[in-house]
Amino acid sequence: MFIPEAFATAELGWNVLGPLLLMLVLLSLAVPVWVALGVTALLILWTTGALPLSLIGESVFHGLDSFALIAIPLYVLTGDLLVRTGLSIKLLNIADATMGSVRSGMGTSSVLGCGFFACISGSDAAGAAAVGRITISRLIKEGYPPAYACALVAAGACTGILIPPSIAYIIIGMVLGISTSTLFLAAVVPGVLIMISIMLTNAVMNRIHGHERSGGRFRLRTWLASVWDGRHALLIPAIIFGGIYSGVFTPTEAAAVAVVTTIAVGVFQGTLQLKDFPGSLEGSAKVCGVIVPIIAVALPLAQVLAITEVPQSLVGAVNAFTQDPTLTILLMLGIFMIAGCIMESTPNIVILGPIMLPLAQSIGMNEVHFCIFMVTSLGIGFITPPLGLNLFVISGLTGQPVLSIAAKAVPFVLAMLMVALLLAFMPQLSLFLLR
Repeated sequence: MFIPEAFATAELGWNVLGPLLLMLVLLSLAVPVWVALGVTALLILWTTGALPLSLIGESVFHGLDSFALIAIPLYVLTGDLLVRTGLSIKLLNIADATMGSVRSGMGTSSVLGCGFFACISGSDAAGAAAVGRITISRLIKEGYPPAYACALVAAGACTGILIPPSIAYIIIGMVLGISTSTLFLAAVVPGVLIMISIMLTNAVMNRIHGHERSGGRFRLRTWLASVWDGRHALLIPAIIFGGIYSGVFTPTEAAAVAVVTTIAVGVFQGTLQLKDFPGSLEGSAKVCGVIVPIIAVALPLAQVLAITEVPQSLVGAVNAFTQDPTLTILLMLGIFMIAGCIMESTPNIVILGPIMLPLAQSIGMNEVHFCIFMVTSLGIGFITPPLGLNLFVISGLTGQPVLSIAAKAVPFVLAMLMVALLLAFMPQLSLFLLR
């Protein structure tokens, strides 16, 4: 992160705390996130003199001048093209052939389909919309209550930021200076654990309420037929992961190759036409239009908070309260969950990441382990009011009330919380693949 060394740090006081409280007020009043963050950064600079205001433009440019950021619109574009070419349905068919024979198989295969889509799009909202359009009506016909079916897909779509390639890991890697490839590798097991926890929770809920009584024998011939039919869809995640972990591609290059491959498959199969491109590009641009302004103003704010020693003040305050690593981890988990409930993951990562990392390191937590723990904890907020982005996406698709979906999502929130605690106290789950 670009920080001029010539400027002395300012003492933490109301000239810092005042603007931070104002930021919370602005966010509670539904002021756009990038506006609230930008106003806060300017006020802290003005009241502390930590940096000349003239350097704001340079700081914004340095923050956005990152090769890794190019991957974000490319992964989103890949996910959109996957839907337009019909390849997403092929992935769901493979998931259904894989898990459909078990009891509660329709729900389980829907969650697995969300995981497949997460391996390509890197976005939870995109996964919720894509998978929800196809599976929710099927789940309801199978016997699931509408609100529960919506909650199941919303929870499964949380894997969008937890299973690589994840936009969240791209951003936190850029902010904290950690290799995106390293974070992707470390996130594989935690992301899969979250997906399995949602599947198991659905199986338990089915056992209790008897929503679905599907099942039957697993047929290898049927499964092989679905895999062969969806071979082109499976080619996309194979290129992404194979290219990254073989060292052939960087994550950004893998995203570009995935876009080109998806287009080539769509054109070859006749499912993608020239008239489809403007809509796909527009959708990708809209995602960037939401994320990039937040990053642009949040990075200078994070820089100013570092200069004014907010992270060090937080570490000192927590250490004065307790030096027990267990209590410190629980405190961080609570902060991440509350932040995830009221604000989208991008500003949370850019602001809280640099502030909380020194606290995590003070109890001996590895920086990669911290990133996995933070993103997983924030991911719970996608199905938790008042923000609950996935809840609103699914509600918009189905017309079900957000609070009704949120009430049915409580078991999945508890399951994800248990995995987050497991990851917090067992760092080897995140780090063993790196060794």
